[in-house]
Amino acid sequence: MASKKIITVFGATGAQGGAVANTFLHDAKLKADWTVRAVTRDVTKPSATKLRDQGAEVVSADMNTPSTLREAMTGAYAVYAVTNYWESKDAAVEIRQGKALADAALAAGVQHYIWSSLLNMTKLSNGRFPHIHHFDSKAQIEDYIRTTPLPATFFLPGFYMPNIPSGQMRLDADSGAWTFALPVPATARIPLFNPADTGKFVASAVLQREATLGKRILGASEYLTCEEVVEAFRRVFPEAGKGARYVQLKEEQFKEGLVGKGMGEDVAQELLENMLILEAPGYYGGEGLEETLELVKGAGLSVGGWEEFVKGGRGWEALK
Repeated sequence: MASKKIITVFGATGAQGGAVANTFLHDAKLKADWTVRAVTRDVTKPSATKLRDQGAEVVSADMNTPSTLREAMTGAYAVYAVTNYWESKDAAVEIRQGKALADAALAAGVQHYIWSSLLNMTKLSNGRFPHIHHFDSKAQIEDYIRTTPLPATFFLPGFYMPNIPSGQMRLDADSGAWTFALPVPATARIPLFNPADTGKFVASAVLQREATLGKRILGASEYLTCEEVVEAFRRVFPEAGKGARYVQLKEEQFKEGLVGKGMGEDVAQELLENMLILEAPGYYGGEGLEETLELVKGAGLSVGGWEEFVKGGRGWEALK
């Protein structure tokens, strides 16, 4: 019997990495062929212990200490790598981490490197949105990886579905209606992504390596307009959703709301621009999802849409 291949998963206790580890640990076909090496800084925390109990090899590495990274990838066939810009809120730090990860993967002889990337919005918007640093830094790391011989695929996560019930759609105290509010027109298209599906996108790449090397996988299950997001909410919750509506906020109104919650001016500007790209040039620059969804289907997998997510009740458990 051939030995299992190893997939090293960085950020294994976070949203994306945790979902990748979960998929490879629990999908019967993947579990038969792959071993998960979960990387975290603290191997003693409960989430790391849980991964170990589920069958993962749990190892410690620190992206700010490059010498620890190669060891975490040695012997691994595939690697899922993701960095957390929001930990430092410093693009230079994230770029340094991303380059160190790629260099270590190359030195370790990794055969399939999946990088969690995003588009360079400063370039894509022709300079209109120069402050979306967490996009631009990941894009710059992708550019760097493409200059190396590292065999890589680039996964671009979409608009996080959980962000909607956690703050972007709220019960309005004055009207008593559920209100989804962003600083873009109701017709703006959102590429919706459930981070719990990250592992399915990544598995689709790993299982179809030759077809995905050098390619981008757009991590979203569907495009919906802001109004369509609300329509799905009404269908799932006919009682609570009777007066549900979408409201386009003014840019300053949206930004002031973030500052009012204690967010710094610079971060608020970054998140404002992050929303404005939904209208133009588009989160993925107008690119469709057909190729990615065919890839997922080709791997015998499927990813959930927004209405399915809403039915799961996450954040809205008490609604009818």
